[in-house]
Amino acid sequence: MSLFQVIYASRPFGYDQGMLNGILADARRCNERDGITGSLVCRDDLYLQLLEGPADLVTAAFERIARDDRHLEVRRLLAGPAAKRIFPDWAMRHDPARSWMWTPDQVADGAPERAGRAEVLGVFQRIAAEAGL
Repeated sequence: MSLFQVIYASRPFGYDQGMLNGILADARRCNERDGITGSLVCRDDLYLQLLEGPADLVTAAFERIARDDRHLEVRRLLAGPAAKRIFPDWAMRHDPARSWMWTPDQVADGAPERAGRAEVLGVFQRIAAEAGL
């Protein structure tokens, strides 16, 4: 099995804790079923998510997310093969808003879309390192 990663950004619609809990429960259930791991950064202005697993299943998961009305302006930032999983034991790790990430003004100005591969992957590599993964 070749490993594939997708990272996308979107804008939350109707963001609150109940909606976030629903997204996380759905993601964990589907990802465990499909052998997908990853992490979701959640803020009231941004979802930033890494999905990793079999290419066809990761692509299908991304397509479901793109149609999900809890996400607005879904933008794929990175997609391609990967040498190893960043979150091998997490069906979906939830990470709260990070103070070292882009500010709301930077997000509104398109910082996620302008970020290069190393910067976008670096967000998730830092989260994994801080979690001791």
